[in-house]
Order: sequence, then C-alpha cells, then structure tokens
Amino acid sequence: MDVRQLEYFLAIVDHGGFGRAASALYLSQPSLSQAVRALERDLGSSLFHRIGRRAVLTEAGTALIEPARAAVRSLEAARARVAAVRELREGRLDIAVMPSQAVEPLTTMIRGFTGRHPGVSVNIRAAFTARDVIDMVRTGAAELGLLATSGPPPDTEVVSRVVGEQRFVLVTPPNAPFSSGSSVDCTELAGQRLIVGQRGTGMRAYVDGLRERGIAFTIAAETEHRVAILPLVLAGVGVAVVTESWRDMAERAGALVLDIEPKSTLRIALIGRRAEQSPAAEAFLTCALPAVAGT
Repeated sequence: MDVRQLEYFLAIVDHGGFGRAASALYLSQPSLSQAVRALERDLGSSLFHRIGRRAVLTEAGTALIEPARAAVRSLEAARARVAAVRELREGRLDIAVMPSQAVEPLTTMIRGFTGRHPGVSVNIRAAFTARDVIDMVRTGAAELGLLATSGPPPDTEVVSRVVGEQRFVLVTPPNAPFSSGSSVDCTELAGQRLIVGQRGTGMRAYVDGLRERGIAFTIAAETEHRVAILPLVLAGVGVAVVTESWRDMAERAGALVLDIEPKSTLRIALIGRRAEQSPAAEAFLTCALPAVAGT
C-alpha cells in the first residue's frame, strides 16, 4: 500500500465513480482500476461493489475513508514541512563553536543570517578545542563549525573557509601596572600571575610557548570555563591572554585591554562536511561570510 493508492481511492469516493475520478486525476480508467485492485489485494478486502458503471462502497471501503484521509493529510503536512525547510521558512542549523569565537565572529555571522532567514533557529553547540569542533562536524553532531587555529586550517576531514584572524591581547584589572592605551611586550608578562584556559586551545598554546621561551610566570588559575576568565581578572586574581574577540566585552566591564607585541594571531575558520550541505548551511555561508567581511 502507498499513499498514492489512497489518494486514488479517495478520488473515487469524492467524485462518485471511477470515470469521473480518472478524469480528475488525468489517468486512464483501466490504470485507476488496476491501482485500486492492487490496494484491495494489499488490504485483503474489496472496497467497492461494481454495479454496472457505478461503484458502491463496501463496509471495508467505508471503514477506510477516515484513515485514508488522515494518511493523505499527514503526507501533505510532511511535504509542506520539508518545503518550508528547503525554502528556509523554518528549520534548524547546528553549529559547533569554540568559546572565544562564540563571542565574535559568530555574533556577527548569526545576525547576518537571521536577518535574512528569521524562521531558521541556530543551535550553538559548545566545543572547547579545534579538535572538538572538527569531530562534531565530521560525525554529524553539528553541520558547521567555527574554530581558531595557530596553523593552517584543517583540510582533510572537513572543508574549511578562513574568515579572518584574531590577535592575542592582554586583559588586566584597571589598576594593573600597565599603561592604559598602550601595548605590552610579551616579555613583560614575566613574573605575572596568569589565568589560563585548558590545553588544546590557541590561547593556552600561546602562553605555553612563552614559558618555553624562558618567560617565567605563575599560573594563578586554570579554567575550562572561558566565561570565568573575565570575572577572575576583574577580581584581581591575575591577568589573562585572550583573543581580541573579548575586547569590547572586557572594556565595557571595566578591564584594561592591551595589544601584545610582537603581534601573534589565530586563524578563524568556518568548517563543514565534505558531503552536500543542507539549504540552511548553504544559506549561512552565503549570509555569514559577507557579514564578517563587512565588519
């Protein structure tokens, strides 16, 4: 049994016979009769009494009308929902994002996307390292991913699009021994108390690299919760090396943000699976990349 057979059955009921139903369906009457006989074989019951040119419903045929209409309505609703998703009138897009990039450029990207497609919901999935983002996209847990990397963006397991760079900056309490509005040389971090993130992140790799160069500092706190860094800095626990995506937020909160010299950056990449993208993912790429380029 398939829904098309049920549609044919209901057409006969609604049009009062095989001939009128065949005309309405643009079918030959023998083809319609053959489809109904196949449905009757599947159900194991006759649906019509054939009396001359008339078709009179049997008891089984009468019993089928309501469930047949429900099945056809369900299929029509399913087709409408699929069309809505395809046409981006509704739907959902899952994006895996590292914490700093969830501040920026993701905010700008989502603003550009939802402005064009307000019916599509964006679900932001937390990923703490670039490897986490890649794995979530590769396995289908997310369709797109936004990550930061100090080296070339990945290009074997996923498709990458570089969307920009973010330099490292130093976030300090307002009373820290650094001049407001100036930059700080990385060697000046010697002797400082640093708040650091977990291993596997670009920010942690940067401060570990400083230590390897002989710049000695104390780790005052190590946190997997990136949102804890700014409150810890403002509480005077220490200073933190973060990406410049935090600059506006940190300055509004009252922290001092200084460029670190020499300049060092992370590449920001938007990644997707090598398989065909969904309409929502394609639309996000179309809307989000120009939005970031225009900032």
